[in-house]
Amino acid sequence: MTATLTERPAAATTGQRDGFAGTGALLRLALRRDRIIASVWILLFVIMAASSSSASQDLYDTLESRVRAANAVNDTPATLALYGRVFDPTSLGAVSLIKLGAMGAALVALVAIFTVVRHTRAEEESGRAELLGAAVVGRYAPLTAALLLSAGISVVLAVLTAASLAGTGLPASGAFAFGLSWAGAGIAFAAVGALAAQVTDGARAARGLAAAVLAAAYLLRAAGDAAGTETSTWLSWLSPIGWAQQVRPFAGDRWWVLLYLLFFAGLVSVGAYLLVARRDHGAGLLSQRPGRPRASAALRSPLALAVRLQRGGLVGWLIGMAIGGLVVGSIASQVGELLDTPSARDMIMKLGGERGIVDAFLSAEMGIIAVIVSAYGISAAMRLRQEETALRAEPILATRIGRVRFAASHVTVALAGSALLLVTLGVFAGFAHGAAGGDMSAFGRVLGAALVHLPAVWVLTGITVLAFGLVPGMAMAGWGALVVFLLLGQFGPVFGLPQWAMDISPFTHTPKLPGGEFSVVPLAWLTLVAVALVAAGLATFRRRDIG
Repeated sequence: MTATLTERPAAATTGQRDGFAGTGALLRLALRRDRIIASVWILLFVIMAASSSSASQDLYDTLESRVRAANAVNDTPATLALYGRVFDPTSLGAVSLIKLGAMGAALVALVAIFTVVRHTRAEEESGRAELLGAAVVGRYAPLTAALLLSAGISVVLAVLTAASLAGTGLPASGAFAFGLSWAGAGIAFAAVGALAAQVTDGARAARGLAAAVLAAAYLLRAAGDAAGTETSTWLSWLSPIGWAQQVRPFAGDRWWVLLYLLFFAGLVSVGAYLLVARRDHGAGLLSQRPGRPRASAALRSPLALAVRLQRGGLVGWLIGMAIGGLVVGSIASQVGELLDTPSARDMIMKLGGERGIVDAFLSAEMGIIAVIVSAYGISAAMRLRQEETALRAEPILATRIGRVRFAASHVTVALAGSALLLVTLGVFAGFAHGAAGGDMSAFGRVLGAALVHLPAVWVLTGITVLAFGLVPGMAMAGWGALVVFLLLGQFGPVFGLPQWAMDISPFTHTPKLPGGEFSVVPLAWLTLVAVALVAAGLATFRRRDIG
């Protein structure tokens, strides 16, 4: 018997020698997959920056009004923690974009994290990376392609944002400094996402770890700004978000601070590459602990299992809502000082005096945060899709547990979790607002202002469930609906969209509390729509094939 020695193909040998082989092909594939969602995100940020600049130029049209608004921000610790410091009170650009400096950088960073994890750890988790690895693809190619894609999105976003700001009349130098501060944050946290993808053994854990690092960076920046008197303290300089803010667009344009972000990105990326070279495919430094041989009595139902799987994410969201409620409630009592201009005073009188403008502020902020809470409902409902693609749903459905019961357990977590988040937001905002103003009588009004948006949040959860039930691959439709509703709510009035277009968003129909007129009719209709969407989604899931 003789053995036949088969020579390995030259292409495969070359791919193993070159760790970056196939990077270009993977980058083109990633661009094709993300071309729509990336375009939507870029458009959203560009419109957000341009509309904020245009609106603020009309509101703060005099030097005196800008200085007064900047001083009101700089003298309020809660506002400093949320938005950051206005480094040049006389600069129109610095005042008009104060809300988008640190917060916008954090949002760009979040997009970068999701992009990198989606094309690295998520690909390994789904098994697609292993199939690609069998071809002429180097070990470092997936990570490199993901980092290049994320960096490219950040740079394009920066250039278009800068061009839009310059188009509104702001200085081009400051506009590009502002755009690049966003890009720097995105590139820095793309590296954090890459490192988290190597440390953990699942995409969900990688996103959670990277998001926790981002939250810590934002809190460091917030603490550094709030603790400073004339300028930020050293705590801000420990945070990449603080570095993005310290570029100081329209207030000196300190370009050299961008080097901090690039150095940080390079250093963290090196760590990610070192781990790629040393870990096994599909493994991570932080492995999941083995489960108990037998489940406890508390886990012997689909609902209990769904709660156990999703409780970590819900706890993180609850902490975020508590912090957000405290900040919004604390700022509300000082909102009159932020708008102490002749045109703003006229608006205040039309809204019913000081209490009217506070109510309008609380209503607007609660509406925005409610849209954010919708992201939790979508994410929790999307867990059904993750369980299905990871083949964890089939063993459960092979038992006496039916499809509807299995799916309803995760939907229940999504619906109940959304309600709990809004309750937490309202309780902490009401307490902070009452404590800051010395009057707790407004507690119930503030809590109601948060809870009134719950039916609209449930509608988005229902859209996700219906999309999952109809076509599993279309479960992402919930995210698309969220972006559309956010754009309609924030920019529809700016661009003068017709009322029928505004009515597409469920948040248009919620009563504008506190201060507005309460009506149960639109809430009842929204609840019925949400129930119908969920019921249709469960019914279609019951009839379609698994997988």
